[in-house]
Amino acid sequence: MLRREFLASLAAFAAASPALAQAQEPGLQVGQDTPFNPADVIALARRLSAADYQEPRRVPQDWTEISYEDYVSIWFDGRNALWEGEAETPLRMDVFAPGLYFPNPIDVSIVENGTARPLLFDLDVFDRTDKFPDLTIDESLGYSGLRLRAELEKAGIFQEFAVFQGASYFRAIGTGDIYGLSARGLAIDTAGPDGEEFPEFRGFWLEKPAPGATQVVLHALLDSPSCTGAYRFNITTGQPLVMDIEAHIFPRRDLETVGIAPLTSMFQYDQTNRTRFTDFRPAVHDTDGLQIVNGAGETIWRPLANPKTLQLSSFVDEDPAGFGLMQRARSYGDFADLEALYHRRPGAWVEPQGDWGKGFVRLVEIPTESEIFDNIVCYWQPEGGLRAGQDAAFSYRLTWGDALGYGAGLKAMNTIMGTGFDNDGIVVLIDFEDGADVPENLDEIEKLIRSNAGEVSGGVLQRNPETNGPRLAFKFHPGDAETIEFRAQLRLNGQALSEVWLYRWTV
Repeated sequence: MLRREFLASLAAFAAASPALAQAQEPGLQVGQDTPFNPADVIALARRLSAADYQEPRRVPQDWTEISYEDYVSIWFDGRNALWEGEAETPLRMDVFAPGLYFPNPIDVSIVENGTARPLLFDLDVFDRTDKFPDLTIDESLGYSGLRLRAELEKAGIFQEFAVFQGASYFRAIGTGDIYGLSARGLAIDTAGPDGEEFPEFRGFWLEKPAPGATQVVLHALLDSPSCTGAYRFNITTGQPLVMDIEAHIFPRRDLETVGIAPLTSMFQYDQTNRTRFTDFRPAVHDTDGLQIVNGAGETIWRPLANPKTLQLSSFVDEDPAGFGLMQRARSYGDFADLEALYHRRPGAWVEPQGDWGKGFVRLVEIPTESEIFDNIVCYWQPEGGLRAGQDAAFSYRLTWGDALGYGAGLKAMNTIMGTGFDNDGIVVLIDFEDGADVPENLDEIEKLIRSNAGEVSGGVLQRNPETNGPRLAFKFHPGDAETIEFRAQLRLNGQALSEVWLYRWTV
């Protein structure tokens, strides 16, 4: 087949409605095979970017009008998983039903020996309760996402480790973790005055792994009114789980606000703002801080906040070493929640591959009164954004896990804030971890505390008997300031002993 004919077949794949499965045998069914080359996904994305945006197909309207209770009354039967019963194949793939929050079905193909075979929609791969309504069945239907499972802890037991569902969202976990924060393929106009645009993964190509393989390769086509994209995910399971991601982005218009490697999470409260909530739990959050190792080698820790008004923070950099949202609170007692198990939520770390140039890490903090809403976003914003007609390529490693350690210096493990005695100012406590470099005499440590407003004390350093690490305490009076930027660090013999602690206080 000629290359242009192959591209035409891929374009048709992205736009056309799939056939319904007719086979009677159990399990997910696939259609006819066509040649497949990963490079042609990139070519397809480039070609689509030069054409007008086409709205994705939608499932019948009655599927989008069902209730949440209806949607959770249909679920995939694991006995129908792709490659179920193939003992030599180290992967299983499940699918999700369309409808409700997922009106646009995606196209999925299975790649083997240089060919791709489309997955056919079959309602019978799902189990349903008698409460699930009778809905229209036609050729516009398709699956809304996919779930990947592997033998992670015990032979013969396939546990899930990644889910791709909804716009360009995906989630993953290291072995032993539970789902928490999410990642996205791309963020456009996040927190912008005219609303955010959510690009969608319109098609997936999953490569069948060889017997004994420890890696999974997934290709994806992204599309939106403003851009297209081609993605390659090379996933290695374990603790931590590692995704090596290659992204080719083709803007249809100039993108002034665009987020590369975006992460999305939830932070409601912890010991910095506990007094605002009457919940029985000490803290509620998927992650508790943004960590950055910048291009100069400086390690930054920025505890997250749930402000009363939208807050945007930018950390200007050039060729960052990495950034990510972390969950440093790892004990059950940090949350006392037997259901949500927040202490088992993973962090996620973005490690750029190659030169990313100038730009900034953007942190978006959105007010929330409930833990059901994601209100934290971070991403890399290239200087000047992306230009229409540009072929922008970004490669990065995205690591998900429960004990991610990056950067240098003592880590700030906890931040506590509250009103001082007799309502005299606001007290800030920062608990740093213990370390071999911490001197017995804490008086040898230099305390650096800076702010851009208010009156700030010189601080006191004490040893925390629970952690054996140093605790830095200081007090401030905000005066008329409504926003204050703080910077603190411990230093020893003129060198950094701890990472840099940053915080934005708001009224």
